[in-house]
Amino acid sequence: MNLSQAYLEWREATLQEGQKDERRQVVENLLRVRFGSLDEELERIIEPLLQLPPQEYSRLLLELSREELLTRFGGG
Repeated sequence: MNLSQAYLEWREATLQEGQKDERRQVVENLLRVRFGSLDEELERIIEPLLQLPPQEYSRLLLELSREELLTRFGGG
């Protein structure tokens, strides 16, 4: 059975979107664990963090203070 190109493209896009959602959840969870909750300032730095490779954003989220994260990623 041959799958159409449109289906293959849809499937790839769906898989990529799922991976992006999972990465976002990881970042949100790390921020909650470190800082107790997600406020507006922390929510603003999520997208810039997601532009980094997972190994790098994980390291930064574990090592940098709230103030350092906000300064580095434009939230404060």
